[in-house]
Amino acid sequence: MKFTAAQIAGILEGEVVGNPDAEVFKLAKIEEGIEGSLTFLANPKYANFIYTTEATITIVNNTFEPEGEIKTTLIKVEDAYQSFSKLLEYYNQVKLMKSGIEEPSVISENVTYGEQLYLGSFSYIGKNVVIGNNVKIYPNCFIGDNVVIGDNCIFFAGVRIYSETEIGNNCNFHSGVIIGSDGFGFAPTDDGTFSKIPQIGNVIIKDNVDVGANTTIDRATLGSTIIKNGVKLDNHIQIAHNVEIGENTVIAAQTGIAGSTKIGNNCLIGGQVGIAGHLTIGNNVRVQAQSGIGKNIADGETIQGSPAFNYGDYSKSYVHFRNLPKIVADIEELKKNTN
Repeated sequence: MKFTAAQIAGILEGEVVGNPDAEVFKLAKIEEGIEGSLTFLANPKYANFIYTTEATITIVNNTFEPEGEIKTTLIKVEDAYQSFSKLLEYYNQVKLMKSGIEEPSVISENVTYGEQLYLGSFSYIGKNVVIGNNVKIYPNCFIGDNVVIGDNCIFFAGVRIYSETEIGNNCNFHSGVIIGSDGFGFAPTDDGTFSKIPQIGNVIIKDNVDVGANTTIDRATLGSTIIKNGVKLDNHIQIAHNVEIGENTVIAAQTGIAGSTKIGNNCLIGGQVGIAGHLTIGNNVRVQAQSGIGKNIADGETIQGSPAFNYGDYSKSYVHFRNLPKIVADIEELKKNTN
């Protein structure tokens, strides 16, 4: 996929300084630019690289004036960083602009879908599924019976959506995601074995949710596991049955949330956090990485540790944790001197 400087300037409402027909087909850092690549200069710290870069086109701020000879064609814009981000978004949209139904694939009976559906090869759509407009389902995906999917959703290769799941608009699911698998429900029996408790609920995912690769969200035992608007989930996260996650909460990789816990809005949860079941985490809570949460957390708290407690108290205590051997030695010395 190639773009000329004139085309890029049109997208960004910028001004070309140099060759308007210069073509690029890839993106690069300014210090790693090669012929055929597009880069940008926003941070003055990297200004010296514009005189040595081999990048064909460079996006710069309107205020930039070269102090020496440059080979790259410039596109001048109001804000180079924002313009480059806009271009990345545009490029990604173009790259993902697929439509049509590839073969072999399976669409079961009573399926309805909107305009511009892309269904990749070796994908399966179950019975009574409803799919909105501009949905992209990449190869080797599974969509179970009675699933509802809104508009502008993307399912990358290898996603599995179990039956009865409800998905809103503008959601992205990366490879390996599994939505709606059984919750971890087993009851002990008299002979010491465990019998499975049927998991007959579902998963509801609202609008503008992103789910990272290999993340799993279990269906509810009864009722629904609910992921609300704007939630962003990193890779390798486990969300158990009947969990609720509030709007615009962001959770980093390898976090595990046990069953029936409720997490509020606008929370930030670091990587490798463990959250016990049947807890309530308030709004605007900050959880530092590798913390273990075993009790309810009030609104606005910032916590750390395992078990986690107030972040400020943890930071003060950590000084003593590190000096514990010396503190013990000092205590032993004091005991000797008092005897």
